[in-house]
Amino acid sequence: MQLIDGKLVSQAVRNRIADQVKHITASGKRAPHLAAILVGNDGGSETYVANKIKACEEVGFRSSLIRFDNTVSETELLAKVEELNNDPNVDGFIVQLPLPKHISEDKVTETISPSKDVDGFHPQNIGRLTLGMDTFVSATPQGILELLDHYKIETSGKHCVVIGRSNIVGRPMSILMSQKRTPGNATVTVLHSKSENMKEICRQADIIIAAVGIPEFVTADMVKPGAVVIDVGTTRVPSTETKTGWKLKGDVKFDEVAPLCSYITPVPGGVGPMTIASLMINTLKAGQK
Repeated sequence: MQLIDGKLVSQAVRNRIADQVKHITASGKRAPHLAAILVGNDGGSETYVANKIKACEEVGFRSSLIRFDNTVSETELLAKVEELNNDPNVDGFIVQLPLPKHISEDKVTETISPSKDVDGFHPQNIGRLTLGMDTFVSATPQGILELLDHYKIETSGKHCVVIGRSNIVGRPMSILMSQKRTPGNATVTVLHSKSENMKEICRQADIIIAAVGIPEFVTADMVKPGAVVIDVGTTRVPSTETKTGWKLKGDVKFDEVAPLCSYITPVPGGVGPMTIASLMINTLKAGQK
């Protein structure tokens, strides 16, 4: 069993991007510029955005943070999105989710210019991804592809089971793994809450990508020996073992599943670090338009 080290791969991706940014600025061009809109003061969102800004500094990007109170109107937020769409000095931007209930996340996503949608959530970019065209791939699926590529994990012709069908992870992941590409060319099965014979299907998988959001959902009796297991889950659960009173659990029961695997991602330290690295990849692409 080999652990897939997301921190190591993430740092390699950042180093690669930093070198490219040095070449860009040395040629007299400006560094790519990422802006982030943060609504309210949700602790998780604050942390995510702070980490994204830190990553920008590390690779040499410019970054901007635009804050709004929870009471901001949908009209005001959409106006700011349009302003960033039309700002030639901003290459890409994100609107950190979740948003307050009085604001339509779909409407905000659809208002972002597809050419600046570095989260890869715009319907046009999802459509381009589905067709196998060049586009911004959403961060978590792209991060998983980077991990598979870095560890030279064979995917062509393999049976890949994706557990979960969310628009952010499961659905785009299943599309990417089935496409004629490397990593890819897999035979893909998507499992979800209505799937029958889930354990039997999982036991046939060469690669399991668990993105269901239920702590320790994947157990040893669902995994065949030698399988590759990618754990996307990051759920906070109460814990008496930590000072914070909680710890992160993945979708995989790691201690019992890991001995069966050829490769497995830990939580934390597996897929998580790759999401921000993937955002940096998309921002560089936006800056090179």
